[in-house]
Amino acid sequence: MHETGLVRDLIRRIDQAAAANGAARVSGVRVWLGALSHLSAEHFREHFAVEARGSTAEGARLVITESDDLADPDAQHLRLESLEMEV
Repeated sequence: MHETGLVRDLIRRIDQAAAANGAARVSGVRVWLGALSHLSAEHFREHFAVEARGSTAEGARLVITESDDLADPDAQHLRLESLEMEV
């Protein structure tokens, strides 16, 4: 499933960023969802909760921006915009 792969890759990148910064936990995640990413904010939250189990992002607060711009070059993607980390 396309959505699962997107979220799984995002969790992998979050874990890598946490490790690179010596963070024990990621408490907040800000993401942008492209108009053609096949993810609504609610759907993203559901996938994120499942994929984040056991990761540094488990239980993180999500801030989600949904794009409606079909012409955006990143319309098929999701973008990690920022992380709040606890060392």
